[in-house]
Amino acid sequence: MSADDNVLLKTPLFDLHEELGGKMVPFAGYAMPVQYPLGVMGEHNHTRNSAGLFDVSHMGQVVISGPGADKWIETLVPGNIVDLKVNAIRYSMFTNEKGGIMDDLMITKRENDLLLVVNAACKAQDIAHMRDHLPDGFTLTLLDQRALVALQGPKAAEVLARFATGADEMDFMTYAEVTICGTACYISRSGYTGEDGHEISIPADQTEEVCRALLAEPEVEAIGLGARDSLRLEAGLCLYGHDLTTETTPVEGSLLWSIGKRRRAEGGFPGDKIIMNQIETKDYNQKRVGILPMGRAPAREGTIILDKSGNEIGKITSGGFGPTFGGPVAMGYVKPEFSGNDTEVLLVLRGKQLPARVAKTPFVPQRYYRKT
Repeated sequence: MSADDNVLLKTPLFDLHEELGGKMVPFAGYAMPVQYPLGVMGEHNHTRNSAGLFDVSHMGQVVISGPGADKWIETLVPGNIVDLKVNAIRYSMFTNEKGGIMDDLMITKRENDLLLVVNAACKAQDIAHMRDHLPDGFTLTLLDQRALVALQGPKAAEVLARFATGADEMDFMTYAEVTICGTACYISRSGYTGEDGHEISIPADQTEEVCRALLAEPEVEAIGLGARDSLRLEAGLCLYGHDLTTETTPVEGSLLWSIGKRRRAEGGFPGDKIIMNQIETKDYNQKRVGILPMGRAPAREGTIILDKSGNEIGKITSGGFGPTFGGPVAMGYVKPEFSGNDTEVLLVLRGKQLPARVAKTPFVPQRYYRKT
């Protein structure tokens, strides 16, 4: 059974979601909980204040093994993977020959291989792309018998450390293999909310047991896709297919920080000449920015952005109400000359032109745990 059969796939936590009162919706070919009885606002605030548990099992987990796998993956991504220490994680993206972003992903360098986490909607495409370029002697293994959950919030690491000693001492963007409730799990100190926390990879047949144990802790609540979206938006984190697409380069997407200096100088990845030229000349047509509407009305995806003279200069790609911020927040693309912070713009909402301004992201401070 697959998403192509018009039948929604179920994660190993489907029955638990229904038991907890999750409102199930189609998402990337899966039946996923958009919210629980606590509601999107309550779930958002609980994650910011305590610890939220998210099912992200729709994401793709892939292992690449082969001699010099780190060097090989650099032929497909602009990130610096070769210089990563073992058990360190790096955010990067697959690019095409035009420098456009095919997907963004997390890459973990393990002792003998690479562990990748890719987006659900791009999973099949990403695997085909890697297989097309995989050298002889390399293997690509889809970990489709493992689930993935995220425990996020200021109390998340404290909770996880009750089950996996030392989890709260891990640095941001590092990986470890631990035992939780007698089950061998992979944990990464990372996430998609702007908060501290971990992503936890669990054998599918043990996932419900592990998650029930986590949810039994007083700090933890189940959180759905709705709050996941508002949390990541406040944190200024991109959603692939919306804020990043094959029509946007890492430079235009304000992701220059993810391209290591060595990679900027050497290239060697798809679209490198275009991306390196954009870095050097600053010549490109659009730039991702934060947008703050001045009123209370949220600016949704597709909202037209105008300059003060009424000329179209861009579009909103993500937008909504930020519960922690206390007002509407958005991200979008504008012509580079309008990308400076505090630039005044207009948003076309319900036929009216409403004031807004370009703003620095994140809208709410990120609280990742860093040892130094």
